[in-house]
Amino acid sequence: MMKRLLTLLLCLSLLLCLATQGEGGLAYLSDFSGGLDGWYARSAGGASVETDGSALLITGRSASWNSPGRDFALEPGVTYDISCQVMQAEADSADLMISVAHSKGGVESYENLATVTAKKGRWMGMKCAYTPGQYDKFVLYVETKGAPELSFSIRNFTVTARGLNAQSDLPSLSALYSDFFDFGCAVTQMEALNTARMDFYASQYNIMTPGNELKPDFVLNVSESRRLAKQDESAVAVRFDSAKPLLNYCQKNGIKVHGHTLVWHQQTPEAFFHEGYDAQKPYVTREVMLARLDNYIRQIMEYMDKNYPGLIVSWDVVNEAVDDNAAKLRASNWTKVVGEDFVNRAFEIARKYAPEGTLLFYNDYSTPYQPKLTGISKLLDSLIAEGNIDGYGFQAHYQLSSPTLAQLSAALETIASKGLLLRISELDIAVSALNDSVYDLQANRYASLMREFLAYSDQIVAVHTWGVTDDLSWLTNKNPLLFDKNLAPKPAFWALCELMQEEP
Repeated sequence: MMKRLLTLLLCLSLLLCLATQGEGGLAYLSDFSGGLDGWYARSAGGASVETDGSALLITGRSASWNSPGRDFALEPGVTYDISCQVMQAEADSADLMISVAHSKGGVESYENLATVTAKKGRWMGMKCAYTPGQYDKFVLYVETKGAPELSFSIRNFTVTARGLNAQSDLPSLSALYSDFFDFGCAVTQMEALNTARMDFYASQYNIMTPGNELKPDFVLNVSESRRLAKQDESAVAVRFDSAKPLLNYCQKNGIKVHGHTLVWHQQTPEAFFHEGYDAQKPYVTREVMLARLDNYIRQIMEYMDKNYPGLIVSWDVVNEAVDDNAAKLRASNWTKVVGEDFVNRAFEIARKYAPEGTLLFYNDYSTPYQPKLTGISKLLDSLIAEGNIDGYGFQAHYQLSSPTLAQLSAALETIASKGLLLRISELDIAVSALNDSVYDLQANRYASLMREFLAYSDQIVAVHTWGVTDDLSWLTNKNPLLFDKNLAPKPAFWALCELMQEEP
């Protein structure tokens, strides 16, 4: 009797796990000792699932997507660790995957999260981390890659939300540097969906910029533009769904936003440059492309001024237009369709529509190196002559020893001498090894660079790191930022704090 009671209690505890909301959020585990536990067969009919008390078996499959699946109440922006074991006894080996089906507005889409090659008769494990986007419904399931009729079993399916253990008593970078310039960061949509994470970011940074979500491939609505172009080739349709999570958070919490970017040769749909918004058709004329650019920038400025008045204090109007290896513009669709003055025309249009007081920047990388510095300088001179530019953004994607401080200082002086405002727009420092000694070198490098920036604090309006935590950086394997994946401050963070305690 006692043994049966203990068994029953164990089963109940496992079932309760599916709804546990602890410090780390959702924590789910099922060993199927208590039945199907909400799992069902995803199929058009024919497939079925059953449990033997230790695993879940699916049979009767006729398509690769036929799978054991279960609905999960996942929270957008939260990272989940997912794992399970699989076993099949019919093929020498077969590839199985953990996948997710997510729905928004009744439209379902899919992602494959983890894959394992399962040998016949052996339990094999697979695991992954998953950060869900903004969807209405989530179904996690296990499917095959090929082998549509294969029967297989799963067990020990776990879903655990990662908790945020950020320190609440850290010095604030934005507060420490408030007498000199704003301190900012880049944020992606996934990060912006996680309120707890954003609250920590807001404790450190007082200006943020979308990492991707205001770039043309996110903003330009190609299908709707194609429809409008049947009546007017200059028509443009835009959308801002991806940017709204960050914009809404910043608006609610009094954080400034820097817009990035209106015009770029990358992450811009090819169709933008073609007749009927069809990449298979000829390029449009210069006149049509300039009209499209005018409509595009106008609608962005009008939307932001109406829905987020005063929130976006500055824009990167054009990004990375200068060739890396020559003192001239890089060849691109913009030079091909509009011509060598496309940067000037973009700034002219942006100035026409930008709300009063909005600062307009040109943004580029490798500024300390020649011949690119000469090319950037020539471009800036032409923009200054037309009176439509306010500042220059130094993309500071640097290494431990490159550029040299002498190169950086010379570049800062060259640009600053033109009377422009400056922004350190994308600061990070890549390292190849991950140990204490290397992190100390990284910290020293951050401090040395910051001393250079402080020397120009009368012209620098903001310093932005390109991200916050190493694991979410575009250089995730180079650990280039101030916080690690657990939001713990690295030596580089403390070096920037200690710099403010040095004698002037």
